[in-house]
Amino acid sequence: MGHAFAVFFAAVFTNNILLTNYLGMCSFLGVSREVKTSMGLGAAVVVVMTATSVLNWLVYSFVLAPLGLEYLRFIVFIVVIAAFVQIVEMVIERVSDTLYAALGIFLPLITVNCAILGVSLFMVIRSYTFLESLAYGAGSGVGWAVAILAMAGIRQRIGGSRVPKGMEGAGLALVIAGIMALAFMGFNGMMRLN
Repeated sequence: MGHAFAVFFAAVFTNNILLTNYLGMCSFLGVSREVKTSMGLGAAVVVVMTATSVLNWLVYSFVLAPLGLEYLRFIVFIVVIAAFVQIVEMVIERVSDTLYAALGIFLPLITVNCAILGVSLFMVIRSYTFLESLAYGAGSGVGWAVAILAMAGIRQRIGGSRVPKGMEGAGLALVIAGIMALAFMGFNGMMRLN
């Protein structure tokens, strides 16, 4: 249990899937203009990343590995992720039309968010147990959500500020992301995942 907590903590801070591995940058940069939208996408990513890491661990451990089909993990993981995202998309559409419209194309793009596939692949490479995979998926999702919320807060705060012409839009977002990555590197000495 203690190691699962360490995996969760490390996934949120020291090995943040977004700011240390740079996975999931597309939707991170595209949606992080408003805090409300970022909160919705962050919550969706937490749910999808947690659930698909568990589902993919189960499929890998009880189907692919016993049958010697480990080489199919990329295809199978993507199918599991796509199916689960489809379910989440239908739920969000039923629950909140506003959030569904605000997320727009980025909601179905969670399917191809490389951070989600990366979490499933990292848990296999690192030979995590079920509990560790759950902790890693949840921690990575929370870390991704923390990063996008921080980015949205910063971008919204400086939205009315005068910025040099060449730094407007994506340029400023990339600079902010770089500074955030440096800040998260400050946690590096605390604990690290292999």
